[in-house]
Amino acid sequence: MTGLTAALAAFVHQPNLPAQLPPEAVRIIKTGFADTLATMIAGRDEPVVQIARQFVAARHPATGASSVLLGGVRLNAADAALINGTAGHALDFDDVALGGHPSTVLVPAVLAAAEEVNASGAEALRAYLVGYEVWAELFTREKDAYHLKGWHPTAVLGTVGACAAAAYLHRLPLAQTQHALALSASMAGGLVANFGTMTKPLHAGRAAACGLEAVQFARLGLTAAPDAFEHHAGYLAALSPHGQADRDSACTTLGKTLRILDYGLSIKKYPTCYATHRVIDGVLDLRRDHGLQADRVKTIRARIGVAQASMLRNHSPITGLEAKFSLEFAIASALVHGRVGLHELTDEVVAQAPIRALMPRVNISTDDSRCTVEPIFAMNDRVELELDDGRVLDTGDIRFARGNAKCVLSEEDMRLKFMDCTQGHVPLDREGLWQRLTHLEQVASARELATA
Repeated sequence: MTGLTAALAAFVHQPNLPAQLPPEAVRIIKTGFADTLATMIAGRDEPVVQIARQFVAARHPATGASSVLLGGVRLNAADAALINGTAGHALDFDDVALGGHPSTVLVPAVLAAAEEVNASGAEALRAYLVGYEVWAELFTREKDAYHLKGWHPTAVLGTVGACAAAAYLHRLPLAQTQHALALSASMAGGLVANFGTMTKPLHAGRAAACGLEAVQFARLGLTAAPDAFEHHAGYLAALSPHGQADRDSACTTLGKTLRILDYGLSIKKYPTCYATHRVIDGVLDLRRDHGLQADRVKTIRARIGVAQASMLRNHSPITGLEAKFSLEFAIASALVHGRVGLHELTDEVVAQAPIRALMPRVNISTDDSRCTVEPIFAMNDRVELELDDGRVLDTGDIRFARGNAKCVLSEEDMRLKFMDCTQGHVPLDREGLWQRLTHLEQVASARELATA
């Protein structure tokens, strides 16, 4: 029987995708590109991005084929992907699927490699799909939540997905493709303990960069184990929270059934950890429907999934960065301001007296049920607000957040988010870039995106 590592390499080398991709798959991928470039531009001035740029500048001169933050600076592909991936994840506003944030890794890797080989927009779409499907294949082989073991899926799964996408674009020979994927398995890493710090967005940048570097190493002749993914001391076994990863089953559906049509992409409405989004929706609805004033709320009871709770580690955040991983802050901001947006995720807002007064009133309980669509979530979230007059307002069970792949945002909502994120980038033709992204399959060269 062909092992998993060999099967992944065979798919990447020759995906046998239909000549015309399903329209829904194309729509999803273009959404990922548009959302990532928007969040990348929005995050361009964050301190972690400036540090990444300084890091790159210190180790070698700014020359190369791939564009950085859609500007005049061009670097080698891995360095460009490092900066762009970090910027895309810096605000935690990027899309979600497969236990992590696929596009903030795949898009920077694809764009960097596509610029390097001068691939068309249509080829960039297919490369993204190759990376997504490899990520999904690995994701579905583990039934337990990586987060509970301490692994950040964006980092550990994303590195391999980025490598797959880049290997496809570079048209690596089969043997080199297998070596590149196996090497990327050794380059993967990222800890949940670093959520709420600058290191979390660096996970995405490093995953994109390492995927590209694995391809470059393989092109130069570096070899790796032929069974790096399925070996008893390999990738899946090492990452598995309880040692129950499926290391033996054949890849019977890879490339035949597109998992992107099953899992899709969930677009964030709020720049906070996705584990907060169902609750935010529910609290905002209660506030609106009942004309609720925050000072009327005596106690808040929130029920979320076990893995969700493990990610939301900051119960009394001090900084805006910490607040992104605080359910207490998310609820307080929703009640006090009626919003949980970029303007609320600041140190100043976190320090506001009404916010700090509400956060200790939040009581969080966990539900060990598992969502059949998003296994790191409970089947439903729920919030109850007890008011000072004794009334209890109940959201009821909240199944999916708005913007979820099962609760898709309209194209106009997507465009509004794109324009909001890219506002203030003076040299950028925002409308022109939006049009290129929404018609990506018609773009002759990925390099056109960097000059939009």
